Amino acid sequence: MSFARFISSRITFRSKRTFSKLIVRIAIIGIMLGLGVMILSLAVIKGFKNEIRQKVRGFAGDIQIVKSDLNASYEASAFVPEADLLPKLRTIKQITGIAPFATKPGIIKANEEIEGVVFKGVDSTYNWDHLRKSMVGGNVINFKDTGDTKPPILISQYLANRLKLKLGDDLLMYFIQDPPRKRKFKITGIYNVGVDEVDKTFVIGDIALIRRLNDWQKGEIAGYEVDVKNFEMMNYTADSIDDKLPVLLRTNTLFEAYPTIFEWLGLLDVNTVVMLVLMTIVAVINMISALLIMILERTSMIGMFKAMGARNWVIQKVFLYNAAYLIGFGLLLGNILGLGLGYFQQATHFFKLDQASYYMSFVPIKIEFLDVLLLNVGTLVVCLLVLVIPSMLVTRIQPVKAIRFK
Repeated sequence: MSFARFISSRITFRSKRTFSKLIVRIAIIGIMLGLGVMILSLAVIKGFKNEIRQKVRGFAGDIQIVKSDLNASYEASAFVPEADLLPKLRTIKQITGIAPFATKPGIIKANEEIEGVVFKGVDSTYNWDHLRKSMVGGNVINFKDTGDTKPPILISQYLANRLKLKLGDDLLMYFIQDPPRKRKFKITGIYNVGVDEVDKTFVIGDIALIRRLNDWQKGEIAGYEVDVKNFEMMNYTADSIDDKLPVLLRTNTLFEAYPTIFEWLGLLDVNTVVMLVLMTIVAVINMISALLIMILERTSMIGMFKAMGARNWVIQKVFLYNAAYLIGFGLLLGNILGLGLGYFQQATHFFKLDQASYYMSFVPIKIEFLDVLLLNVGTLVVCLLVLVIPSMLVTRIQPVKAIRFK
């Protein structure tokens, strides 16, 4: 063991501090709170972004393949896909699922209430995994029942409340065309995605109904919804899809379909950086104060070491090792605080949110080991690098005056 490490361990674990004791405890608490807040803040922001992203992905898919025209309405232009289109797309490894869809605007009339909606038609290949998690009543569509006189329909909790409807009720929907057509449906499921752009707009039914209403040919659709394996590679996957599409078709990513939501989520990254910087500054200031007081408290010891021939850097390392021990202890407590509260929230959803404002009813948590590791290492490295400057106070202490000061 080196001289600096031996002395630092002695003054850290065995010495009796005097007036620096309180300051050191405050510094440790500051690091604990700083790291705990950073872990929780990062976990909450990542959890929040992941939850919102999954909600939107689960409803609309990651990439939509639509006709390449100027139609920006809720009723996309129809096309008949080429026979070899799906086999070509399935050769792209990032694609995990492809399902056809179509949309058609309509007006629901029920209990003397009227609400404008968009009917989204899907078929048996639609991926219900995400939407099942948002179901608050009933179940997803059973396509064996879609030939009934009252075909099944899924509506949101928002629309059910607005129209005073409940599971099992019938509703009448007028489809906007010339001449207008009306159909009666039976509510077999109620969902609550928690995203206004979805809950206030869409109902879900069978795509075959839209084909009949629009007099489409067999197999004609408005587009495909594509699920991808890695969300971060969505734009790259969209480019790969474009390379295999005929001229009349194009891709539309989730970023383009819901720009407001993803721009808002992007702003959270800025908040994260600001928060991490502020917490690190607080931890550094606390440790600088503690280190300066520890150096002043041991002025006589520094003078004795210098009189015996110890170099300035060796004495500086004594206090830097001491600071590293204290920072390490603070980081340990900070991990216990941050991870403890994070896993508690994951298990219990104890802390609630207003879903109307935040798109979800509880504070989401997503803890990643790499984030925790980088926060710990980053805090330790930054604090130690910054503490090199105040530790240079050792070089200003003269042995004669320091020993006399004792």
